[in-house]
Amino acid sequence: MQELINFFNSSGAYSITWQQLVMLSVGIFFIYLAIQKEMEPYELLPIGLGVIIANLPLTNMLASPENAVNYQEAGLFGIIFYYGLAFWNILPPIIFLGIGSLTDFTSLIANPKTLLLGAAAQIGIFIAFWGAILTGQFNISQAASIGIIGGADGPTTIFLSALIAPELLGITAVIAYSYMATIAFIQPPIMKLLTTKKERGIIMAAPREVSKLEKLLLPPLAMVIIILIVPKSAPLISMLMIGNLFKESGVVPRLTNASSNEILNIATIFLMLTVGTQLSAERVFNIETLLILCLGLLAFSCGTATGLLSAKFMNVFLKKKINPLIGSAGVSAVPMAARISHHIGQESDNKVFLLPHAMGPNVAGVIGSAVVAGVFVSFLA
Repeated sequence: MQELINFFNSSGAYSITWQQLVMLSVGIFFIYLAIQKEMEPYELLPIGLGVIIANLPLTNMLASPENAVNYQEAGLFGIIFYYGLAFWNILPPIIFLGIGSLTDFTSLIANPKTLLLGAAAQIGIFIAFWGAILTGQFNISQAASIGIIGGADGPTTIFLSALIAPELLGITAVIAYSYMATIAFIQPPIMKLLTTKKERGIIMAAPREVSKLEKLLLPPLAMVIIILIVPKSAPLISMLMIGNLFKESGVVPRLTNASSNEILNIATIFLMLTVGTQLSAERVFNIETLLILCLGLLAFSCGTATGLLSAKFMNVFLKKKINPLIGSAGVSAVPMAARISHHIGQESDNKVFLLPHAMGPNVAGVIGSAVVAGVFVSFLA
């Protein structure tokens, strides 16, 4: 009998806390959203599984190899986190390689001024950055990690947090992906509040035809120019442009397929599971988590608003007006933000077709958030 009691006392069931039980419920909820509601399933499903793993006691799955005496003391996800993010930080750039091979820069090339809308939407990052500092709860590196949520770019958030504020990695990443998943609920009220029905009904002419030469020149030129200006953005920008040149060249279909399918999928599995395992109960149950949640929403909302307002400001000087709804796509959640712009435009007038126009600021937002991350790394890492 005593042996049974000792066995139970040494089990995870005896050691589990109410906070861990709550986090297990959170993990199950993420899995529910992914499967039942199909909300960012490629992210939320593995993140939810990671949350469950992180909050099962006595598994040693999260033990870092950094201080381990031998390999047996290191946990599986501790190893992945250490080498994939904290030490080498290779998983986010690999994700960017896949994103590049899936990205079409045609809209941006056809209408270069939409690059300004993508840049304007990054203002939300700096608003949340200063907001985090003013709370007095976060240091400057943590504030930068929180602010980058406003870029609505999960891999960039993970990349920056892993470099300058690894203690916030799980929280900032999950909040970034959560807001990306709920973009259809967050953006429309802001879009309707800041635009009139007449503005939302502006019909834009079809984008001009873009030559193959232009598509081939953009990736190497953008890579060289951006990295010369912000060298610390190189891991993300270079991989993004390499993947895109694979795609546009048309001569390496196997490399394009591998980077956009197998490599991207494998990196996504390890990255999302590892992010989920950072959401242990002891990290989540504190006032800082609530503040990050609010500041992340502030960053995302301000990014949406500044993109819209910038488009309206540009219309003051343009003969051919642009529909300000495309400005909200500058937050970089590709392609969800562009689809929301198109959907809200269709609500005002079914003749409004914004998807090809909104993709311009949308992909510009991806570049913009990576550049901002590089700026933060330059000053803080």
